[in-house]
Amino acid sequence: MAAQTLPASGAAVTFNTQRTRAYLLKLPLFTRATVLIIVLTWVLTLVGNSWNWDVKTWGALIPDEIGIATLYRINTFPFIHLNIFHTILNIVAFTPLLERFEHEYGTLTSVALFFGPFATIPGLIYVFIERSMLHVNTPVMGASMWVFLLLGMEAIRTYKTNPSFTISTYNIPTWITPLLLVVVTAALLPSSSFLGHLAGLLVGYGFGLGYLKFLAPPEWALRFIEGKLNLLGRLPHYVSVDQKTFGRFGVLPSSASSAEAGIPFAGVSGGQRLGP
Repeated sequence: MAAQTLPASGAAVTFNTQRTRAYLLKLPLFTRATVLIIVLTWVLTLVGNSWNWDVKTWGALIPDEIGIATLYRINTFPFIHLNIFHTILNIVAFTPLLERFEHEYGTLTSVALFFGPFATIPGLIYVFIERSMLHVNTPVMGASMWVFLLLGMEAIRTYKTNPSFTISTYNIPTWITPLLLVVVTAALLPSSSFLGHLAGLLVGYGFGLGYLKFLAPPEWALRFIEGKLNLLGRLPHYVSVDQKTFGRFGVLPSSASSAEAGIPFAGVSGGQRLGP
């Protein structure tokens, strides 16, 4: 019998599947955990109704609901999504950026920042502007605030080595690229949260420029914790502070990611989704 060859399209599909599988198997620990939390949170939104528990209303960032007893919303809203489409969009956009960040700075640093200032600062900026300046109460949810935060850091890193790019006869500063993306997203998807995306982007600019790097945990403390708990030996896919690929903040590896779109939040009247 004559040998048969796999069609080029079939070979390409097989190759892409293998590359995707290899990429997923190499994801570092915090990135895996974050994606898992997002997926599990979506599952909870499905089964929560049978328990008379509206997960979206419970965990969304609702400005008028923020108080001492509800500060948990600052950390829960990035993990909650409106539907499966919103969830997939955020995972696809956020995972490559987070994976690069964790490989860049280590697992402990990623945990400290994304459950600390990367969530609280843009979240509180959003709440402050909504309550004190705009006098509205628009709920938001989704991980795209983090997407724009990381894109802001990348834009500043790129600006330091390549200040501008040329379109026709115009020189466009590279740092402005994610800001244009925020504006385009808001124009094409009016129900997305322009303010939420902008808050994340501003914090990304601040970290990229070095103004907020003092909020990052010191490396001596990270090494002490890692050594005492033997995290590198105990946890698979853990990235030690000494395994990171470059230095400190302001250097995020180049990556391309599209921002997510927004759709209205049905659980709370007038809500918005964070995402392109």
